[in-house]
Amino acid sequence: MSPDGSASAMRIGFSEELAALEAGLQEEGDLVLRALRSSLNALARADMELADEVISFDDEVDKRYVAIEEGVQSLLARQTPVAADLRLVLAILRVNLHLERMADYCVTVAKLTKLMGDLNVSEPAIAGSIEDMGQRAEQMIRVALDSFADRDPDKALTLAELDELIVQLNKSLGTTIVVVSHELPSIFTIADRCIMLDGAAKQIIAEGDPRELRERNPDPRVHAFFNRQPVAHAERARST
Repeated sequence: MSPDGSASAMRIGFSEELAALEAGLQEEGDLVLRALRSSLNALARADMELADEVISFDDEVDKRYVAIEEGVQSLLARQTPVAADLRLVLAILRVNLHLERMADYCVTVAKLTKLMGDLNVSEPAIAGSIEDMGQRAEQMIRVALDSFADRDPDKALTLAELDELIVQLNKSLGTTIVVVSHELPSIFTIADRCIMLDGAAKQIIAEGDPRELRERNPDPRVHAFFNRQPVAHAERARST
């Protein structure tokens, strides 16, 4: 085979592998949608058996996550993509990570359902708002996956509007919700008050509005977290 023919065959193989990885993402997204709907149904019906199924089903999502991650690693090792191809491969890695995390949140809902005991969430206002938020979340997942597959940035921009609807539904409940997260976009979007714990010191090191903590808190650990700087770098910056 000529060098040109060999290069062409390699390019075709690369494109086919990329297409397979993207198809895997879509399939993983379908699994996440199934887990989300099942976790919401388990919560609404206080269905412990269904909650257990959601928890067990997470293994299927994890298998798909690992397969995609290993596929990306293999592709990077053998093909050395550049430019647009490299951006797509890295995007697949990120989408894969977030899909797996969504499934973990579904497991959390299922586990909380099992811990609720006799607590009742069937009160119409609460149940209706949770169902509405769940439907919006399902819609967001579908829009995100479709916009990625279609390379449609305009469709992707509509996610911000859908997210705002979920935030407003949450606020309409008039309830306090505790969320554990290290994701800054989520923190700044949904949190009115933030508490930051130091695992080593086993104590609270900051609390308040997350934007105030980002801008004004003097603790280098807090500044590093909200500005995503290594602590050592933050300490050097403060000393200059």
